[in-house]
Amino acid sequence: MADAISGLVLSQRRFFSTNVTKDVEFRIEQLKKLKAAILAFEDEIKAALHSDLHKCELEAYSSEIGFCLNEISQTIQNLKKWAKPEKAWGMMLPLSEGTIISEPFGVALIIAPWNYPFGLAISPLIGAIAAGNCAVVKPSEVSSSTSKVIAKLVAKTFDEKYIAVVEGDSKVASKILEEKFDYIFFTGGEFVGKIVMQAAAKNLTPLTLELGGKSPCIVSSDCDLEKTASRIVWGKFFNAGQTCIAPDYLLVQKEVKEKLIEKMKEKIIKFYGENEKNSKDYGRIINKRHFERLSSYLKEGRIIFGGKTDANELFISPTLIEQMLPKANVMQDEIFGPILPIIEYSKLEEAIEFVTNRPKPLALYLFSSSREIQNKILNETSSGGVCINDTIIHISSESLPFGGVGSSGFGKYHGKASFDTFSNKKSVLKNTTLFDLPRYPPYGDFALKMMKSQFK
Repeated sequence: MADAISGLVLSQRRFFSTNVTKDVEFRIEQLKKLKAAILAFEDEIKAALHSDLHKCELEAYSSEIGFCLNEISQTIQNLKKWAKPEKAWGMMLPLSEGTIISEPFGVALIIAPWNYPFGLAISPLIGAIAAGNCAVVKPSEVSSSTSKVIAKLVAKTFDEKYIAVVEGDSKVASKILEEKFDYIFFTGGEFVGKIVMQAAAKNLTPLTLELGGKSPCIVSSDCDLEKTASRIVWGKFFNAGQTCIAPDYLLVQKEVKEKLIEKMKEKIIKFYGENEKNSKDYGRIINKRHFERLSSYLKEGRIIFGGKTDANELFISPTLIEQMLPKANVMQDEIFGPILPIIEYSKLEEAIEFVTNRPKPLALYLFSSSREIQNKILNETSSGGVCINDTIIHISSESLPFGGVGSSGFGKYHGKASFDTFSNKKSVLKNTTLFDLPRYPPYGDFALKMMKSQFK
């Protein structure tokens, strides 16, 4: 396996050295081929996502297939503009020209997670192709059905010396990380993210880490309770809560806590029925290990709604809990499942303190109609992204760079941000040969005066 991986990386490095991938028309053609392949494999992708996560057709299309198709279309439409060298102004040297060239890094490694196993493998690949790189994609073995479809799709669409998929478990991932890549893009948890970063450090390889964390949702008493309840329930239980930017816990102002809880209960029943297990729109937990982990959280607080489980079907119903101890695992770990802790606060400062005393999250949600409150949250908290009066939809805009900060990761992507992430911004200065400014020794007073005037 190690020899095969080394050979694959070497073949991609040789292909990259031909400079074929640097041609913008070539990149556009490859993106068109990828789009056509996704359309051709659409039914297989949806079937695989249902097999792995019991993901319904609408969620599969909106968050993975359609999401990628839209990003490809936007990239094709704008790529020539993005790839055009940028003029740099404000040069101190008369008649010199400054240019910023976006050049590809070379051979990129993309390591994808299991929760959105198709979208989070293909979305960064779009950026890698757009920027002119070769790429090796490592899908998650946990979502095995989708991994197989990705491997099949890529093999039928691209030569492996250009784009390739390597399947396998953590041992295979470790072997891949022993290779020297020119860029690494990893999406997953903090623990594995640290391993990836250590591997990258050995070769001083630049990387992006898309991690997660406990994304808070602050609900102010001045919110629209009806829409707040609908949007929290939808965002939290989409994909059975297995979303890196799902609301991880609620901070609800005391005056509206009970009203919000009642409305959220109503919304859960309205969305998924009295028996959520029978809903075709509600997913399942990815595997037994995560089912057992999530089930243990149910014992750490008082269940006020839901809490139903079925180990045979890897089913956990949408669940609301409260009265959790601060040191409980459910309040320390990223939940990554359909369990929503609810915490009461009186003054907004209490909610802000609760958030800022914890690691910086990937997303922060606020429900409030007050511009003053909105600005206060934006100014006094730090997170990868913020969504006001809704949940998770900020990820759908290709014009908004997506990524974390601190322990929730670093580096941004989506749309032009993906192109920029997979590009080295090479600065170029072309100076005139018509004359020289005084700068050579022996230095005199005139040279010093000229230098001071230039640096003012």
